[in-house]
Amino acid sequence: MSPAAASTKLVLLVDDDETLLDLMTHLLKAEGFRTERAVDGVEALRKVEALKPDAILLDFMLPELGGLEAARELNKRGYGHVPIVAITGRPMDDESIAAVKAEGNIKEFLLKPVKTAQVAEILHRLLGTEPAAE
Repeated sequence: MSPAAASTKLVLLVDDDETLLDLMTHLLKAEGFRTERAVDGVEALRKVEALKPDAILLDFMLPELGGLEAARELNKRGYGHVPIVAITGRPMDDESIAAVKAEGNIKEFLLKPVKTAQVAEILHRLLGTEPAAE
């Protein structure tokens, strides 16, 4: 089966850092993905229900509702099939990272600062897409 076009996939970016949202939006659009943004876990839940994204890039340190809590809530609401790439700036030990990855919908876990090429590679792998043609 040939890879899907990235333009068929919507990625929800969730972070309270507008600069990082701008950077990730630019990167993912260059890769061909469609993007939507949320600045906290509560807004993320609303946007997942309204937009049905194909993947979520989710910061863990968020106001209102943290990333881990949002991931768990998405599982409860029937969105456990939507792959999540979790990102945090807080150092975590291997045991904590393993516990996070045990959540069924969290497929990858990255520490900030993230490498943009790594994010793109992970999303293409999870979604079965290929980069947009130059």
